[in-house]
Amino acid sequence: MKEIRDIIRSYHRNKSQGKRCALATVVHVDGSSYRRPGARMLIAEDGMLTGAISGGCLEGDAMRKALLVINEQVPALVTYDTMDDDDATIGIGLGCNGIIKILIEPIDYEVANHPLALLEKMASTRQNAVIATFFTLQHKKQPNVGTLFFIGEQNKTVGTDKLDFQSEFLLNECHSTLKSCRSTWIDVQMNGEKMTVFLEFVPPAVSLVVVGAGNDVMPLVEMADVLGWDTTVIDGRANYAKKERFAKACDVLVAKPEEVIKSTKTDNFTFFALMTHNYNYDKALVYELFQNKVRYIAMLGPKKKLERMLSEYKEEGRPLSDEQISTIYSPTGLDIGAETSEEIALSILAEIKTVVSQKSGLFLRDKKSGIHD
Repeated sequence: MKEIRDIIRSYHRNKSQGKRCALATVVHVDGSSYRRPGARMLIAEDGMLTGAISGGCLEGDAMRKALLVINEQVPALVTYDTMDDDDATIGIGLGCNGIIKILIEPIDYEVANHPLALLEKMASTRQNAVIATFFTLQHKKQPNVGTLFFIGEQNKTVGTDKLDFQSEFLLNECHSTLKSCRSTWIDVQMNGEKMTVFLEFVPPAVSLVVVGAGNDVMPLVEMADVLGWDTTVIDGRANYAKKERFAKACDVLVAKPEEVIKSTKTDNFTFFALMTHNYNYDKALVYELFQNKVRYIAMLGPKKKLERMLSEYKEEGRPLSDEQISTIYSPTGLDIGAETSEEIALSILAEIKTVVSQKSGLFLRDKKSGIHD
């Protein structure tokens, strides 16, 4: 989502300056590549690039082809065969082992639902979504249609009227993609021609609520911003919870434990990190969070802190269920030997990423299957 947001910001700058641009999207990969399908890059007519479609080896050639697309205002599908041992055949060193197909679409500012307008609307929904991009995988001379619509969890379709979006097959495939949380490809007939549709699953950005405004929170907020996460910092102390101390945070609020939930917008992609160093504040807040079905709570401190908290809840006649306890990560973070505030922040963010992606956090070299399997 960070790349999409960066591209949207760049798109608005180009539009305000009257610069034409094109969007390049990796729509299909056979074999291995540095970037996977869904990677994007915005190319302005002055050569300014935002985003990436490779490790840097395809960008130059893609930019030249994008300039042709901008001038001709016709989408183009570009194929890079990196399985050829002789990289000189296409003039660039690739270092991958796959066939990469990139769709380059011109951006017409006069069209209401051009690809970037759709991406912007999708990003604002804060829900899982599927973006449908149409292209011709088999025949080079067949026209490429491009990014036409997206559909979210509320089953609302946003896009053009070029297709009958009530097609049962197409809608069923979109819903299956939403359910599986995995991108896929399907073949459809459009105007009598066979086309491939890239159904890309896109989750919203992570919303990280950090409770506590001590100095050790600063690197966590800085790193979360690099990842493109929405970060809110909350503390009960007004002299700590100041925007000037956390410039990269979206919001900085002063709130008591019982006011935290009311002060924030929470959804299934909201994660809480408790870094108050205040046992009573944490204890009061944890119980409040569970009344709102929060899916993840990171809490600084040793195991004994959590054990004491759970014991006191039980003595007070409000014990937590096993399911609730399983969402508390305390001690928090992955075991990377973190000592400094920066290292601890890295450990916590890495743990949150494993929960978001439902991964194990193991060494990639020990993985038996492919990296993206």
